[in-house]
Amino acid sequence: MRHFSRGRNGMNAAFLSCNRNKRSLAVDLKSAEGLEIIKKLIATAQVLVHNFRPGIAERIGLGEDVIRAIRRDIVYVSITGYGESGPYAKQRAYDPVIQAMSGLADIQRDRDTGRPRMVRTIIADYTTALTAAQAITAALFARERTGEGQHVRLSMLDSMISYLWPEAMPSLTFVGVETDPSDGEVGPDLVFATQDRYITAAALSDDEWAGMCRALNRQELIDDPRFKNARDRSVNAVERRTITSTELEKWRADEILPRLLANDVPSAPVVSRFELLQDVQVRENHILEQFESEELGKVRMPRPAAQFDRTPAAVRTLAPMLGADSGAILAELGYHETDIARLERSRIINQSKKESAGG
Repeated sequence: MRHFSRGRNGMNAAFLSCNRNKRSLAVDLKSAEGLEIIKKLIATAQVLVHNFRPGIAERIGLGEDVIRAIRRDIVYVSITGYGESGPYAKQRAYDPVIQAMSGLADIQRDRDTGRPRMVRTIIADYTTALTAAQAITAALFARERTGEGQHVRLSMLDSMISYLWPEAMPSLTFVGVETDPSDGEVGPDLVFATQDRYITAAALSDDEWAGMCRALNRQELIDDPRFKNARDRSVNAVERRTITSTELEKWRADEILPRLLANDVPSAPVVSRFELLQDVQVRENHILEQFESEELGKVRMPRPAAQFDRTPAAVRTLAPMLGADSGAILAELGYHETDIARLERSRIINQSKKESAGG
């Protein structure tokens, strides 16, 4: 990930955003001394996370049995693409592959051509990461109660199917009466064109539907039997969205959005990523922060999303250059300066300059 997207002075923007407040130890795991460094580090750790394909961790000497012999109560987390067994287990799995295999690309298919489409972010990677974070938190909580660590196994395919199922596959829930989940999905989506820009508007409850009808001056649709309640509106979703789309095209965004909001209809303009920088709500919440960096200049990134009142989170350091903390970490593990210098000369470790954040 260090090599993707645009960068500045050797630091990639995506890596910078995902790895603040971390330290980097760059070690050659194929060397005996490098593996020994990792084992010493594991003795100090609460959690070990890896995303090797099945069997690789064991092959390089970092299987669960080895790790638990070093730290009995560690939470050992192995993340795979497809799981640890089965016909796909040994295959490489990147985000688009899991989007294809989980049904997400089918859900996103073009309504006119039927061509499946990918979400243009690495949503399978992020969903798996968030699932892993929640699972690690739960495992640490269990350890506080029992004193025992455990092995948390997680696959990207599992994470995405679980994530998509409640909304995108409910018609497959009741065995023996399955229906095609794509029925009703071929109508217009919830992005609507107005005369001057795109907006979104969603009316799920009866009150919201009535509010939308009033905002559009189509009050007669409130009692239309096709749209009388949530189930009717779901069954007739294609027709409902087509009518909504046609009506919204008659308005300018700055005319219809106030009307929708006045009627308690959840709605908003579709904001470009450049517009996001100046959005009044984003600025009011201080979601985006700027930092001064000697190496990178001014950088912008979101603050930590969760705000803790007792243990507030903050961006303390920017993402590290590769191996920026190798020497410091080895010193903490008891290595002498001469040993650290020798390991660097032998290319068993890598060191580079550390980068800190300035507010």
